[in-house]
Amino acid sequence: MAVNYEQELKQWISNEILALELLNAGSQLQLEKSVELVLFRRKLFDKQISSIINDHDFAQKFAGIPITLEITANLARAISKLNLAPSRIDLGRLAHEYLTEGNNFNGYDQFVTAKLKDLIGLEKKVLVPRDVVLYGFGRIGRLAARILIEHDSGGHQLRLKGIVTREHAADDLEKRASLLRKDSVHGRFAGVVEADKDRNAIVINGHTVKMISAKSPAEVDYNAHDINNAIIIDNTGVWRDEKGLSEHLKAKGSDIVILTAPGKGDIPNIVYGVNHDGYTAEKTKIFSAASCTTNAIVPVIKVIKDTLGVEKGHIETVHAYTNDQNLLDNYHKKARRGRGAPVNMVITETGAGKAVTKIFPEMKGKLTSNAVRVPVPNVSLAIISLEVGKVTSVEEVNQILRNASLYGSLCEQIDFSTSDELVSSDVVGNSHGCEIDSKATIVSDDGKNIVIYAWYDNEYGYTSQVNRLAKHLAGVKRLIYY
Repeated sequence: MAVNYEQELKQWISNEILALELLNAGSQLQLEKSVELVLFRRKLFDKQISSIINDHDFAQKFAGIPITLEITANLARAISKLNLAPSRIDLGRLAHEYLTEGNNFNGYDQFVTAKLKDLIGLEKKVLVPRDVVLYGFGRIGRLAARILIEHDSGGHQLRLKGIVTREHAADDLEKRASLLRKDSVHGRFAGVVEADKDRNAIVINGHTVKMISAKSPAEVDYNAHDINNAIIIDNTGVWRDEKGLSEHLKAKGSDIVILTAPGKGDIPNIVYGVNHDGYTAEKTKIFSAASCTTNAIVPVIKVIKDTLGVEKGHIETVHAYTNDQNLLDNYHKKARRGRGAPVNMVITETGAGKAVTKIFPEMKGKLTSNAVRVPVPNVSLAIISLEVGKVTSVEEVNQILRNASLYGSLCEQIDFSTSDELVSSDVVGNSHGCEIDSKATIVSDDGKNIVIYAWYDNEYGYTSQVNRLAKHLAGVKRLIYY
């Protein structure tokens, strides 16, 4: 069939206009009403028009649903007319339902009103914003700042009010602002970052964030900086037990502590989406968001455990190097980590296997684990080898994981790729706990042993999970429809 150049170009321009309408409707909903529109968990706010068109192409190819921009734009217009409580709405699900059920309704307005009836009425979800302090401003701290601002630009849920570091040199403020603006892995921050020397603050998209210097957690007076009832996200890793982390609670104006590393002792290790429901800030004040690897593998293991059963297994992580390693060969207190990270593959230990048993005690003794650090600055790979309780196939395993990525309680944690060309750099910026590489899935001839390859952005994906946990503990999670 001959390609009609003018006709295809005209169609593309038409799609751009619809994408712009969708972007404008979504932006107004998010900024004014704290209602976020997504397309199969892919954000539609503060995004390029071409990326929105590409997301619709993804929905058609991956989900197998003929979702068009015309449908989603019409849905967004109808949603804009409703008096919705703060919520997060998946246009992918709504569009799918409209394609199958739309004939039963008199237009988009009636359809959307019926589907979102449980979200209508501001009294159904009143959000009281909570202050957040980042204790430490390294790799995770700076990404947390980006995510907190990007995900809640209107300040309806979590408000970043302070950043604590150990010391402040004369040019420290501008250096930290510059590191937030530009990142060698994650690119430029999509916003405005200004260093305000008069107030000793960094202003991020209109959010004034005080820079606080402290040698220990307990000495900070957050109230003096107009920070109250704050969630302290400790990303230093200096304190991992209850005694050390309790020092944060001695500071005036603090209320909850979240550690961005595995906690020791009786500190609850939480993988948001899997075991967060049993924990509230009324009962406990100190929490661990576990590790990046734990957040990548636990959702996958849960899905397989619940559908096929797990007899035993081994987890091997191929992990990006971190600041804990040396750039060049030098002394290090841990074996092998002293060798130059950018030029070596380094076998090291991981607590991933034991971490799984903290979430699923019934799996104690069933999993082993190890890790290899490799010369990439970000994105890691978990190779999950399991002996399952039921005979299965590659097709069934992939279908189970695909369904989990589209529907149910773990769709924010598990992403799914059907690409033959997937490599680690493609996963940079993925907000899920992991992305399943379906083309690499292996099942033994007897159908009892499976190997799942799960990529994960060990920086951005993990920090997104920390953000979800913080919202849960703060009681500012919005209503959802996805």
